Amino acid sequence: MRIVTAAALFDGHDAAITVIRRVLQSRGAEVIHLGHDRSVEEVVTAAVDEDADGVAVSSYQGGHLEYFGYLVDRLAERGSPAKVFGGGGGVIVADEIAALASRGVMIYSPAEGQRLGLTGMADEVIAACRGVQRSKLDAEPAGASLPRTITLLAQGRRLDLPDARPPVLGITGTGGSGKSSLTDELLLRFRRRAPHLRIAVLAIDPTARRGGALLGDRIRMNALGGVYFRSLATRGAPGGVPVGLDEMIAACGAAGHDLVIVETPGMGQGDAAIADHADLVLYVMTPEYGAATQLEKIAALEVADLVAINKFDRRGAEDALRDVARQLIRARGAFGQRWQDQPVLGTVASRVNDDGVNRLFDRLLGLLADAGVPAGQPDEASTTPGSSTTTPGETGTGAPAAPAGSPTQSIIPRGRERYLAEVADAVRDYHAQTTDLVEQVRRHDHLEAVAALLDDPGVLAGHRAPLPRAAADLLDAWRAAGADPGPIAETLSGLSLPKVAVPSDPETGALVRYLREENRPGAFPFTAGVFPLKRSGERPTRMFAGEGDPARTNRRFHLLAKDQPSTRLSTAFDSVTLYGRDPDRRPDIYGKVGTSGVSIATLDDMKDTFAGFDLADPKTSVSMTINGPAPTILAMFFNAAIDAAGDPEVVRRVRGTVQADILKEDQGQNTCLFSTDFSLRAMADVQEWFIEHGVKGFYSVSISGYHIAEAGANPITQLALTLANGFTYVEAYLARGMAIDDFAPNLSFFFSNGMDAEYSVIGRVARRIWAVALRERYGAGERAQKLKYHIQTSGRSLHAAEMEFNDIRTTLQALCAFYDSANSLHTNAYDEAVTTPSPASVRRALAIQLIIDAEWGLAAVDNPLQGSYLIEQLTALVEEAVLAEFDRLADRGGVLGAMETGYQRGLIQDESMLYESRKHDGSMPIIGVNTFLNPDAEASAPTVLARGTTEEKESQLARLADFHARHAAEAPKALERLKRVALSGGNVFDELMRTVRVASLGQISEAFFEVGGRYRRTM
Repeated sequence: MRIVTAAALFDGHDAAITVIRRVLQSRGAEVIHLGHDRSVEEVVTAAVDEDADGVAVSSYQGGHLEYFGYLVDRLAERGSPAKVFGGGGGVIVADEIAALASRGVMIYSPAEGQRLGLTGMADEVIAACRGVQRSKLDAEPAGASLPRTITLLAQGRRLDLPDARPPVLGITGTGGSGKSSLTDELLLRFRRRAPHLRIAVLAIDPTARRGGALLGDRIRMNALGGVYFRSLATRGAPGGVPVGLDEMIAACGAAGHDLVIVETPGMGQGDAAIADHADLVLYVMTPEYGAATQLEKIAALEVADLVAINKFDRRGAEDALRDVARQLIRARGAFGQRWQDQPVLGTVASRVNDDGVNRLFDRLLGLLADAGVPAGQPDEASTTPGSSTTTPGETGTGAPAAPAGSPTQSIIPRGRERYLAEVADAVRDYHAQTTDLVEQVRRHDHLEAVAALLDDPGVLAGHRAPLPRAAADLLDAWRAAGADPGPIAETLSGLSLPKVAVPSDPETGALVRYLREENRPGAFPFTAGVFPLKRSGERPTRMFAGEGDPARTNRRFHLLAKDQPSTRLSTAFDSVTLYGRDPDRRPDIYGKVGTSGVSIATLDDMKDTFAGFDLADPKTSVSMTINGPAPTILAMFFNAAIDAAGDPEVVRRVRGTVQADILKEDQGQNTCLFSTDFSLRAMADVQEWFIEHGVKGFYSVSISGYHIAEAGANPITQLALTLANGFTYVEAYLARGMAIDDFAPNLSFFFSNGMDAEYSVIGRVARRIWAVALRERYGAGERAQKLKYHIQTSGRSLHAAEMEFNDIRTTLQALCAFYDSANSLHTNAYDEAVTTPSPASVRRALAIQLIIDAEWGLAAVDNPLQGSYLIEQLTALVEEAVLAEFDRLADRGGVLGAMETGYQRGLIQDESMLYESRKHDGSMPIIGVNTFLNPDAEASAPTVLARGTTEEKESQLARLADFHARHAAEAPKALERLKRVALSGGNVFDELMRTVRVASLGQISEAFFEVGGRYRRTM
């Protein structure tokens, strides 16, 4: 049983389909998992090439009728009999489920899930696919297509095949060495340098002992245009290769393929079985092979024609290359040869245009030519761009060659991998110094008190000493500030409350501890807040909006800003924009245009979205929640501000933030477009441009924990991973040569507030760790030490059951944000559990903030919880838990090293499972959901959901066509310049500021795909 699983196009919510595919595997199915953001064409191609019996797709981002309908049509057109199944939580409503059922699509609603359970749903899927499988196997094999022929051969059928065996390249190696990524990079180079070759790839994965298999290589492939790719399971066959492999290779040759690449599963030391089936063998490994004697046990080294030491940027790689080369000499008895001349190369398949991969490809071309494959000639100065792709079903135009000396420096320089451990040590050392200083102060005070009681204090002369300088300075500053009582708030009863509450005449040692651990708001370590007083003329309110076309979103923005003392807008983009594409009439795109966010494709769209707002007004602030294409969207926004003001210098005055946090996307949300390497370099380009142009009021990145929390992380993990990502950006920007005080003030943070106790101190802990680390470890000045952050109340805590209760939860979460001195706050609307908020629900959400700010008595004090025993203890506990997580990340090579092994994803998923299990078994009570249930509650969620209208979609298509027509002559040249800047290591954001004036978002993303590489999905 073979089933293709995926999340729909422009949809990063892959947790549900991941659970489903695991259950399907456990029931004996072979699952070809494609991961998130998959177009209909990609899914159909996989279903056809893999000869799948079924297709299962999760879809949460709208456009369900168009997507699934198009999927059914394309499967029929391609001759695939695969059954189609889908799910989308409560987002696919009853009338849509019925409409799709009439097209033969089985959609599983939450009610169906509750009735059947996961295993019940999986059993239904497998039963429905069983008939498809039987009909295929019973059909006459004569004249069968290549996919069906391979299916029959895998079943043990003996078929009469012509003698047309093509040359075979076997790619084998250890698990986790990056074989699939390296294979993808080689395929890309074949497409660029030998487009005439017809290539087939047979990728083998092991069958589980209990049956079923995860066929997971296809998910890593971005360069399959024109390549036949087939996933195979071992099905218990010895040697790691399936029965009938040679016949499958012959079938590929009979189908006209010039070269077959066979990729084996991760193998053990004694397994070199691929050599019996391949003409050439490429062995892939990493520098971490263990003790030197382990090399002698790797049998595949004896038969390998080429050896790639992948992940060559790791410590010890050069030594590994030397040792592996020497082992080749010993294994082959070639003792007269130099180790430097052996066919061993270091590669970094994850790096854009990696020199090592280019050299490996050139060596491979030479060997293939000797084997009779007309693959073209090696290029000694190969500069083939890496990791590129095109839109599924389209043909790429090719990228310009990279000049010699393209940048290859690692994002985090070698030797700096333990930066998080250094941060943790700096914070712990700071607290240890505080304890020591307090003891010295108390000893001083005790001696002075005794001396005052003695007739002859001289007897203590050998013991008395002045106050430590650090303590004396703190106390002097405290006394100087204490003379001014500061602003006072008066209650209705006539009592006077201080705007800032401070300790009253504490013991000196306790005062020193307070000054070092807490201090007034606006004073280091900023535990109580980064400003001495909260703004009086600007509320922290920031409201999130975006739907339909720019005109509709602009109307909503004006509604939200009406009668507010300041304009603080937060922009939601539709999934087409979030994934860097243009609106299109293609059904799997069309249905998502303007749904769950505003459609922005051009500079004109950006101008219209913010029409009527003075973007240069100091009381105007705009936040944009976008990540993968953030540099392009930011360039559009800045150009819109420049054109509105008629002044290029307006960028110095514009206030706001762009999310741009690509690390949390990889860890939690999946809105990744380009390789992590390329995205991080683009982010640094933005920050360098900010420094050069004096942009101080706009944040170049909002380092986000919100989406980590929404993916399932608990509050401590949210905080730890977010701060760790922040310090990773610090290290990356320092490595680029930027000064800490030039870029750190342009970094902001974004957290979720849920219902757990730890959320009460999330800001306090973040501010203190950041301030201490920036000052003590990085030597930053005061402005850079101040961590500013935005809070959004938890979307995950919103429930479709008893939706009215959601406002109660949101109120409590907002109160935590006020008490913790959040700099900015968005309160979710109660109906966001099922739809884009209505105007009425948004008004209620806004009222929550206004009521707290204007009516809640303690809100008159800026630091009402400071000094609480519980808050102080909770702060210390959460802080130490965060530092412990820093140590764990450091042990895994820092944030980027941990991402390679999926550590953060695994941690988040484990915590999500704990939350869900406790919610379902009732051990974590949720009022109105699993306890205090309403016996008269409606059985189903509302069926009327806010979606982009047909008129808005058509408007966007017309606007885009007009923009393309007006700039048809300019855009190609601008895009070529942009690609050359990216390949040469120039500042892409500087060039983007010009490119967005004539090119659309989708055109720019395609250009970056060609030179910067598309994100390679993981499990």
